[in-house]
Amino acid sequence: MLYFSKLRIIFVSFISLIFILFASSNLFNFSNKLLNKKINLGLDLQGGSYLLLEIDNSPVIEQKLQNLTIIIRNYFKEKNIRINNIKLIDQKLSFSVNDEFKKIILEEFTDEESDLNPYYPRFKSHQLDIVEENNSFIINYSKQGIIEIKTSSQDQALEIVRRRIDEIGTNEPSILKRGNDRILVELPGLDDPMRIKSLLGKTANLTFRFVTNNSEDSFGSEKLKYEDKPEEAMVSKRIILSGDNLLDAQPRMNNESNETVVSFTLDRVGAKRFGKATSTGIGKQLAIVLDGKIISAPVIRDTIASGSGQISGGFTFQSATDLALLLRSGALPAPLNIIEERTVGPDLGQDSINAGMIALVIGFFLVILFIFIKYKIFGLITNVALIINLFLLIGVLTIFEATLTLPGIAGIILTVGMAVDANVLIFERIKEELKNEKNNLIAFDSGYSKSRTAILDANITTLLAAIILFFMGSGPIKGFSLTLGVGIFTTLFSVYFIARLLTILYVSKNKGKEGLI
Repeated sequence: MLYFSKLRIIFVSFISLIFILFASSNLFNFSNKLLNKKINLGLDLQGGSYLLLEIDNSPVIEQKLQNLTIIIRNYFKEKNIRINNIKLIDQKLSFSVNDEFKKIILEEFTDEESDLNPYYPRFKSHQLDIVEENNSFIINYSKQGIIEIKTSSQDQALEIVRRRIDEIGTNEPSILKRGNDRILVELPGLDDPMRIKSLLGKTANLTFRFVTNNSEDSFGSEKLKYEDKPEEAMVSKRIILSGDNLLDAQPRMNNESNETVVSFTLDRVGAKRFGKATSTGIGKQLAIVLDGKIISAPVIRDTIASGSGQISGGFTFQSATDLALLLRSGALPAPLNIIEERTVGPDLGQDSINAGMIALVIGFFLVILFIFIKYKIFGLITNVALIINLFLLIGVLTIFEATLTLPGIAGIILTVGMAVDANVLIFERIKEELKNEKNNLIAFDSGYSKSRTAILDANITTLLAAIILFFMGSGPIKGFSLTLGVGIFTTLFSVYFIARLLTILYVSKNKGKEGLI
């Protein structure tokens, strides 16, 4: 029956007031932390930076094949099997064998029960392809193996990019995967992306190595350039420490030299290695190498056993802060290349907000005017429910601190139209019922009951479409589907609880009156 209990009236009033309160927090500042929430504006509304990064996995593949070279060499050395001319060219590992070892090696590679396990899955299954040509073997990653490497690199890079951006303190960044080798970064409110680009463009691969001469180093050496001066130094390929051994890094001011430095702390293993290296290398230069360039190469004066030290290199406080941030967040598994970038200025963002709000106000006003002319007092009830519906929708988005985009505003406008559509269906059904039923209460109750199926069918199908768009679509589409989906629930609540309650109150007082609608 067309009846609301006092408990239900209290419930509807309480829910409506709660969401109206949360919605109003976007206009006023509350001291209460729970209520002090706001809807965040997306990149297209408040301006900011858009970066599409691509992961260069070539160094990762090369490094993995180099590691595999060591595994193969050591494994067959233990078996007293001689392999020759082991080479790594164009992401392919090749080696040759004598005729006497060919059959044995083929068996080791192909026999699942051989002693080559646990290396067997890497050689035999989905990661590597092995081709035997005459007395030579060629090993390279299969398509599936490449996909696995890309996926792993992308997951690691995503986490490190997130750490670096979070350290800067940008407002509500959006960091998403694109394919299996790209990362999309959206930074609302950031109109100068140069610092971010600089931070994300560095792999931050830190190593500590001795400055040496090629003739005296059994590990080999290479020429590296200094980062801040046009000089080179011969540096050993032997890595004493890497960035993996760092626990923390912070910018500091050195009181003795009055220069900005980066102070670092090592883990237990790193402290032990560093102490041993500095004790045996007194008088030598220790090169601190970042992404293939020497930051500084101080001379070791004494043993450093404390597990902490300083990196100097003529830093400004900003550059020292950025270096410390890079070291804390860890090295990227592979270099990142910026393949697309856009900067949306705050003026464009404000224009988008103004255009969206004007469209919302015009659409809202025309709908209210039409429904009022069409249904008189019940049009007024619909309009009140419609306004409360908007507060409910904004309140829900505020509670979850959702990010509102321009397509999201379009979703809100569509919600307004759908809410009116539901009320039109109900009132037209009530008109049909009044032709055969003289009792207003029964006619209105039948109108609400018999129109429910059509309204639910329409809203459920729209909700399914919104869910598919949310999970399958990209950023702007997600914003549209989110407001549309939430709007469906608030619309049903406002139609069947708020508008129906107000209708009951009016019809109950005028149950004997003819021509109510």
